Amino acid sequence: MARPLRIQFENAYYHVTCRGNSGQEIFSNDVDRLAFLELLERSHDIYQTEILAYVLMSNHIHLFVKTPLGNLQEFMRHFNISYTSYYNWKHARRGHLYQGRYKAFLVDADQYLQEVSRYIHLNPIRVKNRSPMNLGEKEAYLREYRWSSYGGYLSRGGRRGFLEVGEVLAYFGGDNPGGRRKYESFVMEGISGKMSSPLEKGRGHGIIGASEFIEKIRGQYIRFGVGSREIPAVKKILAQVEPERIIREICEAFKVKREEVLEKGYKGVARGILMEMLYRYGGMKQREIGEWMGVDYSSVSVMRKRLFALQKKDRNLSVGIERVKKRIQPSQE
Repeated sequence: MARPLRIQFENAYYHVTCRGNSGQEIFSNDVDRLAFLELLERSHDIYQTEILAYVLMSNHIHLFVKTPLGNLQEFMRHFNISYTSYYNWKHARRGHLYQGRYKAFLVDADQYLQEVSRYIHLNPIRVKNRSPMNLGEKEAYLREYRWSSYGGYLSRGGRRGFLEVGEVLAYFGGDNPGGRRKYESFVMEGISGKMSSPLEKGRGHGIIGASEFIEKIRGQYIRFGVGSREIPAVKKILAQVEPERIIREICEAFKVKREEVLEKGYKGVARGILMEMLYRYGGMKQREIGEWMGVDYSSVSVMRKRLFALQKKDRNLSVGIERVKKRIQPSQE
């Protein structure tokens, strides 16, 4: 059976699921769940995604992801490898943790943003062993469930730093007490009434959306991939910054010569900043950056992660990076 098509473009929305191999559990304890969320945050930071909702179950997970850079494949590859490596190390095991690749449904956010978020947040009570609970017990169970983003929608205090609730809550009046209460009522309606899964809309073609949205996607992207197993990333390039301009700005800001920052053995922080800016604003993939700078793509990923860690510790470095960003961002042209 052929793999489902991967459709990628800037600011796309996806419902993503990963299931344990042969139905096995992917979390042994709460330490694993915390590690999962920490690694999710790290991958989100590296690949500049937006996490709109999530839920962790015993043998599978659901994510609602927006990709401003059109890079779902890179994000999920990095994240799944990171958690699998952690889990295998922690529990002295080998082999695959997940059942094949992740599954991703492209979502028509104009029509199904609210529905998909509710579907994810209702997951903890949809498992079979929770069905005997009455309505009140189900409502209480959802509110108390630790491993979901639902608590972050009901209270700012229960929200993880990487969670983006603004887009969904905007449909209910915003991220304020009134908007949060309305969203809670919306989710509770899904408990009491018969609600079909929005995922059913995507069966067969992998797109959760109205017919107009599906035809638009088919016309713009799928027709270009006829005969291939997988569509490569489809990204806008008009707003990208010339790599040479990025180099000039970084060299000027950090007082380093061009040949130095491009030298493989250069140890200064400017090299990591260059890699980050080429990825974020130059439209280059990590493999392309590595080839240009004489290293493999994994080294580029490591350098970008180190830079992220350094920024948290060094305020002057963060200020310098922000200054470079303002100078090279396309909007400043």
